[in-house]
Amino acid sequence: MFNSRNPSHRDPLGAVPQEQPVHFRITVDRDLHCSAAYLHIIRDGSANEEKYGMFWCGMNGNDREWWECHYIPQDPGLYFYYFTIDTWNGSLSLQRARFGPGGQSTLEHTGLLWQLTVYEKEFSTPDWLSGGILYQIFPDRFYSSGKPKGPLPWGRVIHQSWEEAPEWRPNAKGEITNSDYFGGDLKGIEEKLPYLQSLGVTCIYLNPIFEAHSNHRYNTADYSRIDPLLGTEEDFSSLCREAKKYGIHILLDGVFSHTGSDSVYFNREGRYPDPGAYQDLSSPYGSWYTFRRWPDDYECWWNFNTLPNVKETDPQYMEYINGETGIVPKWLRAGASGWRLDVADELPDAFLDALRMAAKKENPDSLILGEVWEDASNKSAYGQRRRYLLGRQLDSVMNYPFRNAVLGFLTGASPADMMESILSVVENYPPQVLRLLMNHIGTHDTERALTVLSGEPSSGRGREWQSRQKLSPAQRERGLRLLRLAAALQFTLPGVPCIYYGDEAGMEGYRDPFNRAPYPWGKEDKNLIKFYQRLGAFRKSCSCLKEGSFEPRMAQDDVLAYIRRDENDAVFCAVNRSDSPRRFRLDGEWHRATALFGASPSEEGDLFLEPLSCTILHLLPEINEEPEEDCRVEPAGEPAPAPKTASELASAGPKRDRKA
Repeated sequence: MFNSRNPSHRDPLGAVPQEQPVHFRITVDRDLHCSAAYLHIIRDGSANEEKYGMFWCGMNGNDREWWECHYIPQDPGLYFYYFTIDTWNGSLSLQRARFGPGGQSTLEHTGLLWQLTVYEKEFSTPDWLSGGILYQIFPDRFYSSGKPKGPLPWGRVIHQSWEEAPEWRPNAKGEITNSDYFGGDLKGIEEKLPYLQSLGVTCIYLNPIFEAHSNHRYNTADYSRIDPLLGTEEDFSSLCREAKKYGIHILLDGVFSHTGSDSVYFNREGRYPDPGAYQDLSSPYGSWYTFRRWPDDYECWWNFNTLPNVKETDPQYMEYINGETGIVPKWLRAGASGWRLDVADELPDAFLDALRMAAKKENPDSLILGEVWEDASNKSAYGQRRRYLLGRQLDSVMNYPFRNAVLGFLTGASPADMMESILSVVENYPPQVLRLLMNHIGTHDTERALTVLSGEPSSGRGREWQSRQKLSPAQRERGLRLLRLAAALQFTLPGVPCIYYGDEAGMEGYRDPFNRAPYPWGKEDKNLIKFYQRLGAFRKSCSCLKEGSFEPRMAQDDVLAYIRRDENDAVFCAVNRSDSPRRFRLDGEWHRATALFGASPSEEGDLFLEPLSCTILHLLPEINEEPEEDCRVEPAGEPAPAPKTASELASAGPKRDRKA
């Protein structure tokens, strides 16, 4: 009767700007003798329900009829809706179905409503990331330039060899200090810019680079200084300047919900000469923190006493971070293109509003991307609905729902569940947010994708067990094939793929610190890297992967298939996760498509998917008369060098019978 994802029932689809008319249509069985129909709207946070009459607008075949109305949301926010119809059997409620695809309806009273996301009509996001590729770097572990670092701050230990394993054992006091370093630095990243460009990278996301006394640097000691082991402020500006020459932007990690206890602001360990809040509440930073009983009983992040929480809306803290000469504009002036905000759901609305204003004032094209693990359009945190994506806070978010869907599908979860996760995000997120989603399959906070795909689940087992694990040759071979499929999905779904450093080189490892080992320079899986390079070249050549529509085609029988399309071209992606071949029939227009990865369709339109394989087809508006050749995704062997255009991609692999 109604499907929120069908343009015949709702137009336009997805999130809409305020004051945009939305056309709703339901189709009703004539046997119900419907005499009236209504649209019910509930504004999020309001106890009132609006009711709008719908108009009869004609027959839908011989035994169904259409009812319609327009609704114009005036203000940004979330709107939840359902329908009622007056019938010969009384008033019936038409609500979102409990089972099956999320857009569908039922006459049962499920209590589930559809969501309409309404954003500010002036809301815009930076164009420069759309269609690009992100690359996440854990700075201490990517590459060391070998340049002298100066005096080593006390408490830190440098590994003697880049190939050693990260330290995971507690110290003599039973503490995990994360005080072992490998010496990766900003100049090292600068030296590897040509390599990153070869992958198609357009933006580097750096884990924290500010002075901090742990290798992850999420316990900030001084927001105004680069950590001495990474380099200097001039090294950072140099990296930004050189990266720009390669078409690469730099995204910084902002950790603003807490500082380190070992910092110029708190100074519990007494490292710094001037008193911090721990020594003197009248220090410039005393109002930043909440002491239940000064000095040792204070609020801290997730009860880690090395991470005292800050009061983000404290006027002094707000000015320090977001003021005219604050931290946010300072590092944008130094060359950064934006900020990724750590634990964005723990930052109050007033702080996020002020941070966005500060960043956009300094550089209107700066990017504000938040760490949110759930559906960011309707997330509630600390007792209130968040408004991250309505126009005054975030430009986009880390896309954990897609990560969970991709890895879940490839490890046995229902293909329909993965498709539902994708469609839910597409339906709920504003399009300018959707195009910039950070589509990752691994980060510093998660197990390596290769380990998830083929390793034994850790199931809560500790570091002792994790330290002994290594994929067997058989596990690794299977994992590499699955990783190629994950990457194919990652590079073709709506949003921007983000490669976690070393995933493209075949790195494995369970959670921190095993997912944070040094990049294996000289021991990379070069075939896998070349596969990623081909993906990067293919992505750059396809217009529809920037902001094209998403059209589901299949989500069953171990196969996931969909189409991305815009006015310039279209891409068809199909993934077979099973150990058996799969075959299905393509629509007629795809018979003439160019196979960029995997098998070409037969002349009859049949597509054959080998076990653990993917096919990516490229379709241009005009008929391509060039001979179609295959660039199949292989787990081993020497792929062709990364081409630069779609036609080169099509001719890069071995020739193959189209009827195979």
